[in-house]
Amino acid sequence: MGALGLTAVRDRIATACRRAGRDPAGVQLVAVSKAASDGDILDAYADGHRDFGENRAGDLAERAGRLPGDIRWHFVGRLQGNKVRRVRPATTLLHSLDRLELVGYWVKGPGLPPPALVQVNVAGEGQKAGIDPADAEELVDEALAAGIPVEGLMTMAPLVDDPEEARPVFRALADLRDDLVRRHPTVRHLSMGMTDDFEVAVEEGATILRVGRAIFGPFPEG
Repeated sequence: MGALGLTAVRDRIATACRRAGRDPAGVQLVAVSKAASDGDILDAYADGHRDFGENRAGDLAERAGRLPGDIRWHFVGRLQGNKVRRVRPATTLLHSLDRLELVGYWVKGPGLPPPALVQVNVAGEGQKAGIDPADAEELVDEALAAGIPVEGLMTMAPLVDDPEEARPVFRALADLRDDLVRRHPTVRHLSMGMTDDFEVAVEEGATILRVGRAIFGPFPEG
């Protein structure tokens, strides 16, 4: 899928919500701006958008320092422990809490740690980060005990030609969330769905979408 633009993506989210009998207000769109220009971000900002995602610590820290202060920054990439100090002060939500070691880093620093989502490698892809579904509750427990507000789960579906092939992955994450939320009521969000599959993710219960290319156009290689 190429660039649709912010308005078209919003419209497609609303249409998917209607198909699923959901209120579009229950789905938050994070515009993943990792290779967009500051001008592109400011255009979306002028259109009322406030949630943006970055996957590199330096980019998030630098942009947070020079772009409007009411932007809500989401960190969506794999985070190295030694980069936490750059990301933590500006982050509204960490989408990629994927290991116990990162819990220890994320709680360090002034004030309360920002909320996080536990990243789960539902598809079991070796090249992707995320904890095994069987170990997700243990990581949730450890993070909560350390004082991190865990607000849900995140996953990345495999890259496939047919978005329908991602549906079982999204459904499995929703099932895992449904099981966890009985014991941990705050673990309610599902961050799943990107440019090629966000409509299927909405139909399977996504509450947060991470969409970049469909909003800003193709990202450069490298």
